[in-house]
Amino acid sequence: MTQPLTLVSFDLCPYVQRAAIVLREKNVPHQRIDIDLSNKPDWFKAISPLGKVPLLKVGENVLFESAVIAEYLEETHGPALHPADPLEKARHRAWIEFGSTILADIWVVETTKDAGAFDAKAALLKEKFARLELVLGEGPFFAGSGFSLVDAAFAPVFRYFDVFDRIGDLGVFAGLPKVLGWRKALSARPSVAGAVVPDYPERLMRFLEKHDGVILTRQSHSF
Repeated sequence: MTQPLTLVSFDLCPYVQRAAIVLREKNVPHQRIDIDLSNKPDWFKAISPLGKVPLLKVGENVLFESAVIAEYLEETHGPALHPADPLEKARHRAWIEFGSTILADIWVVETTKDAGAFDAKAALLKEKFARLELVLGEGPFFAGSGFSLVDAAFAPVFRYFDVFDRIGDLGVFAGLPKVLGWRKALSARPSVAGAVVPDYPERLMRFLEKHDGVILTRQSHSF
C-alpha cells in the first residue's frame, strides 16, 4: 500500500518549488501544508532537523532537503527525470548544485542593503548564466526535449526574475539567447506554473519591500 505524502512548504521558498514541481511532473498524489517560517509551529520544529522547508512526510517518516526529496521521488515514481547513463546523471546532479549556488546569490540580491555586495552578486549571476549558455543545447529544456530534475531545480531561479524585471533589468541575461529560451520554456510548463500560489509575484514584492534592499532603489518600479 502506498504511503501518503505530505509536502511541508513555505509560500516563497524556491527549494519547496523544486519538490512541488517534481511531484507534479510525476503526478504524485500528495497533500501540501504551508507554514510561517517566522512563527514555526512546534510540530514542525519537532520533525525538521534543520528548521527548514521543504519536508516530505512519507507516512510516519520525514525527508528533508530538496535534492534528497527529488531523488527519492525519482526512485519511487515515474516517469524518469534523470538520464539513465551514470555519467550523465552525475553531470545533471552537479548542475543542480550549481543552481543552488545561484539561489544563494539571489538571496543577497533581493535582501542586501550594501550596494557593493549587490553589484558583486549581480555580476556573479551574469557570469554563472553565461556559463550555462555554453552547456545548453537546442532546448527547449536543459537536456533537450525532455524535462529533467535540472529543469525542476532551475525553474524557481528564473521565477525570481519575473518580479525583478518589473523593478528593473539587472542585465544578467543579456546576450544569452539559450538561457532566455530555457527560461521561457520553463515558465510555460504547467508543473512550474502550479508550484506556487497564484499571487506569488505580489507576495515576493511585499517581501522585497519589507527588506528594503538595494534592488528597490536601482530603478523605479511600477509593480
